[in-house]
Amino acid sequence: MSGEPDITGLLAGARRGEPDAFDAVLPALYADLRNAARRHLSRWRPGETLDTTALVHEAYLRLVDSHGSAYADRKHFLAVAATAMRHILVDYARERGAAKRGRGQAALSLDVLQVAAPETRDDILALDEALTTLGKEHPRLARVVECRFFAGYSVEETAEVMDLSPRTVKREWQKARAFLYRQLHDTSGAPLAGD
Repeated sequence: MSGEPDITGLLAGARRGEPDAFDAVLPALYADLRNAARRHLSRWRPGETLDTTALVHEAYLRLVDSHGSAYADRKHFLAVAATAMRHILVDYARERGAAKRGRGQAALSLDVLQVAAPETRDDILALDEALTTLGKEHPRLARVVECRFFAGYSVEETAEVMDLSPRTVKREWQKARAFLYRQLHDTSGAPLAGD
C-alpha cells in the first residue's frame, strides 16, 4: 500500500492551506467516487442522461466550493461526497420537471442487503423530502442513513465515521428506517419510539 497516497495527510494539508493538497484528493479517490456514483445512478431508470463521470465531477466541484478542506479522512470525504451526489440527483430530478410525490408508487426499501431504490424522479424527491424531515428532527439518524444507504458503508464503517459504537449504529439505523418508512408510506406522522 506504499504506492497509495495518504488521503488523511492530503486533507490535513488542505486544512493547513497547502496549495494543491485538496486537488490531489480527486485522482486518489476517483475509483471510490465512481463506485459511489454508479451506486446512485443504478437506482435510476435506464436512459437517464446524467452519467457516472458527470456525477463524480459535479459532486467534487460542490465539495470544493462548499466545504473546501473540512474533511477529516477518506471515509468522511466519501460520506460527504455521497451526500453531495444525493443532492445533485435530487436537483436533477427537480430540473427534469418531476411532479410532487405521487400515489401508487412502488415501495422503497432501505434494507442494505436488498435495496429496492427509487426508480422514478418522484421516488427520489419523496425520499429526499423524508430524509430532510428526518434530518431536522433527528440529525444523527439522517447521518446514519447517508452513511449506510448513500455511501454504502457497513455498520462498522458507519460507526467509525460517526464515532459511535456498532450497536448504536444498528439501533439508529432501525429507527431511521422506521421513520422513513412512515414518511413514505403513512401519513400518521407518529413520533419515533423512544422519543
